[in-house]
Amino acid sequence: MPITKDVVKFGTFVVTSQVFHLTRLSFAIVNLKPLLPGHVLVSPRRIVPRFNDLSAAEVQDLFLTVQRVSRMVERVFAASSLNIAIQDGVDAGQSVPHVHAHIIPRKKDDLEHKGGTDAIYEMMESEEAHLGKQMREKERAAQAELADDEKRGKFPAVDNDSRKPRSDEEMQKEAEWLAGEMEIDG
Repeated sequence: MPITKDVVKFGTFVVTSQVFHLTRLSFAIVNLKPLLPGHVLVSPRRIVPRFNDLSAAEVQDLFLTVQRVSRMVERVFAASSLNIAIQDGVDAGQSVPHVHAHIIPRKKDDLEHKGGTDAIYEMMESEEAHLGKQMREKERAAQAELADDEKRGKFPAVDNDSRKPRSDEEMQKEAEWLAGEMEIDG
């Protein structure tokens, strides 16, 4: 039995039965096809496609909800770490145009068989992790009439061999530049 009688939507999809935590402005749902056991999503109740579309109150509530849910997920799944990620827009791999944070519990060497810790990023871009497609397939099975038309961007696979550490000077320069940009936004 759902924890709420209100209809909860993730993009165009009704997910009321997947909700396990609800606040005035956010909700948390179990994932249709988790990348790893305990992989869940936290989303604002208002359907907006991009992070910058959220109000200050929604951002605060979203991140406080992510924090609260992540503590529970880490404890329940005996995780030593977490991946917390937001794919903000199609070109970042977002497949459902509704802001959402992935919380993925991690354990030491849990993805060694797939190439190591960073394999999670490629997994997030895989067809199996494509939330929009998963939700459509679920509805298609129930309704037998939805079309799978959505296009999505691709986040490049991690190439650890060509990744070089940046120098302290490069990082400091970028930090100063971004600090200036933050001041412009107020």
